[in-house]
Amino acid sequence: MNFTKMHGCGNDYIFINCIDQNVPDRSELSKRVSDRHFGIGSDGLICICPSEIADFKMDMYNADGSNAQICGNGIRCLGKFVREKGLCNKDIIDIETRAGVKRLWLNIEDGKVNTVRVSMGSPNFKASDVPVVSDQEEFTDVPLEVAGNKWIVSAVSVGNPHAVTFVQNVDWLDLHEIGPEFENHPLFPERVNTEFIQIIDENTIKMRVWERGSGETLACGSGSCAAVAVAAHTGRTADRVKVLLLGGELLIEWNRDENIIYMTGPAEHVFDGTFIL
Repeated sequence: MNFTKMHGCGNDYIFINCIDQNVPDRSELSKRVSDRHFGIGSDGLICICPSEIADFKMDMYNADGSNAQICGNGIRCLGKFVREKGLCNKDIIDIETRAGVKRLWLNIEDGKVNTVRVSMGSPNFKASDVPVVSDQEEFTDVPLEVAGNKWIVSAVSVGNPHAVTFVQNVDWLDLHEIGPEFENHPLFPERVNTEFIQIIDENTIKMRVWERGSGETLACGSGSCAAVAVAAHTGRTADRVKVLLLGGELLIEWNRDENIIYMTGPAEHVFDGTFIL
């Protein structure tokens, strides 16, 4: 099986062209290739497939083999993959995901895709849609006890479920202890991605993230969108925010007139290889 390893701000995935290759049991394969000791090493697996409603389809799996609706960093890398591997010659492409069709604008420099802007859709604060178990219509700034501490938590869906909480200093957090408690909290029946946010100023936040099925990652595109949606929705920031992540920076813009969140960030090729199935 031929593969390509890519990353967006350090959030790394194994990409497989499933248009030309047949890949059985993608869930189990994701667990194998993601293992950083006995596999290739990644946060998950992304298969590039044909689509009847878009240019391509993104079939994504977390490191634990679970399916995911979307990955913001992964979809930018997918755009770079299909353009630079000659699967398309467009600068604007549509990608089918489990969270709907997303449009990508490819920024080409010297024949290479440098950055990608993605229309990530509308943030959904309705508790039952996230989903979160709550009698409230919106689960916003709600006190929640997790891992022996009380947190102020907001839930939002940007195609996948997120819990966002604001802290004084993200560097002090022991995410390997706290993260699993959030991910598997009974209020979140489909588990949840959790963003821990430190406000720098109205246009800048610092973020660490615990992703369901993968653990702490160096970046999360959908999580950055969720974080800015909550921060702007609650008046903590403006609608255009730079997100500082362990692996780099993303620019997130919430266009209120369209009610669409746009994400812009890098996509990097690491290496190509062959994996024996």
